[in-house]
This record gives sequence, structure tokens and C-alpha cells, in this order.
Amino acid sequence: MTKTKIGIIGGSGIYQIDGLQNAAWHQVDSPWGSPSDAILTGVLAGVDMVFLPRHGRGHVHSPSTVPYRANIDALKRLGVTDVISISACGSFREEMAPGDFVIVDQFIDRTIAREKSFFGSGCVGHVSLAHPTCPRLGDACETAARDTGITVHRGGTYLAMEGPQFSTLAESRMYRESWGCDVIGMTNMPEAKLAREAELCYASLAMITDYDSWHPDHGEVDISDIIATLTGNADNARSLVRRLPALVGAERQPCPHGCDRALDHAILTAPDARDPALVARLDAVAGRVLNR
Repeated sequence: MTKTKIGIIGGSGIYQIDGLQNAAWHQVDSPWGSPSDAILTGVLAGVDMVFLPRHGRGHVHSPSTVPYRANIDALKRLGVTDVISISACGSFREEMAPGDFVIVDQFIDRTIAREKSFFGSGCVGHVSLAHPTCPRLGDACETAARDTGITVHRGGTYLAMEGPQFSTLAESRMYRESWGCDVIGMTNMPEAKLAREAELCYASLAMITDYDSWHPDHGEVDISDIIATLTGNADNARSLVRRLPALVGAERQPCPHGCDRALDHAILTAPDARDPALVARLDAVAGRVLNR
């Protein structure tokens, strides 16, 4: 048994957790650069909680400039065991309407301008992403959403685009009709990949704000409509988060899906061939396997 520490990565419109006891903001140093912002820690319903605003308070980071590696490394350094990612997205499905939530279970990564791994020359590692989210955490998010009264869809494929521009009509139609995607956003990749490399259980909670540009009755994405929907979604998301500690629990067994053991057989570089400088940067992310 280990002590649970839930990390919430808040997306657009989510800049805090309500009701935290002993709440305090902390600067966390990372060898991968500075995280998006200071990190809020506290206790909610007897469970340790950590909150990181993905875009920074005041929304200062674009999707492409979010320091994804520093964010995940910082959460790992703080002892986070379970990460719930909350983000805004567009929908490719009529039944997945603005205001609904989707518990994402698959991704297609179309980002091109981001560092996507902690590993590289001098310490090569390959983790499995066949199932990139943790079903156990997905269960908790689904129950919390339904208890909150949110319309939630379990399962969906998230198309991660680079942005910051929204899709062309041709792209929107391709992602929906040819690729079979369900939602589209700009921030869950490489976040999910890095969480797996850091052996963190990860769940993605996508808040639908619009129908992208494919829908004949809605036309192009309008940022004013997105902001209006975000306001309601953010209130629902904060209510959902308040229910998570009781569902996840203060103590946890090893992840039944192996998220917390993702590096068991992932590192291929022989110990005597590893770059000491890179190994030092990996102390939090991969120290469990590099130091044994």
C-alpha cells in the first residue's frame, strides 16, 4: 500500500481547487525547466492533493509553449501518484454536445513542435502506449461526473493538434469521418506520454466547448462561445474534483493496469553506456529503475 497523492492538471478555465485545507503555492525546481506556474498543495477530504494550472494563472502559455516535461517531472517530485488531466476540447460527434464531458481513452498525436520524451541519446527508453490512460482513474472520474449530474461519455479518441489555430473544415471532416476521432484538443499530448514515462496513472477528462468546424448547423469555432461554455464547465469540473478523494482513496494498491511499473523493461541502454548527465535529470521520473 502507498499513500495516494492526486495531481490535478487544470486546463482552460481551471485555475484552482476549491476547499483545500492547508493550501499553499510552492515553486518547484525541475531539471527540465520551470513548470507552467507555482504548484498548489493541500488536503481535500483526507487525501493529499496537488494542483498545477497547465497554462499558468492568467493563461500565459500557449498549447505549444506549455513546459510539459517540467510539469510532469514536478508532479513526480512532489510524490503525486495519480494525475487527472482536465482540458477543453471540440467534439466530432453530435451526441457529444457542448457542456458534456468525455473520459478519453485513446489519442492520435498530431503535434509537431514539442519535446515528447524524457529519454533520448544516452539513455534510451520505450514505454507502451497501447492503452495510454488508466481505467481505474477513469472509473473514479466517471462516478464523480455522474454524481455531480454531468453528462459524461466513457471512452473516446482525442486528436491532439498543434494549434494555436483551430482546424480547417477539411481537417475537421478528415478527423471525424476518415480517422474516427471523437474530440479534438491541443494539450493532452505529449502530456499523456510523459505521464506514462514517469510511471504515473493518468486520466483525461475532456470538457466539450464546441463542435469544431465540421457541424453544418454550427459552422466555424467562435472563441466567445467557447469562453461562455467554459465557465459552466469549469464550475462542474471543480464539483467533480471535490468528489475524487473519496473515490480514489487515501491509500492505494499497485496499479492493476501496471501504470506505476511502466519502466520495468523500458530502458534499453546498458548501465555503463548511459549518459550521467541525462541519468541525473531522470532522478525523479525514472529513479526507481535506474537506481536499482
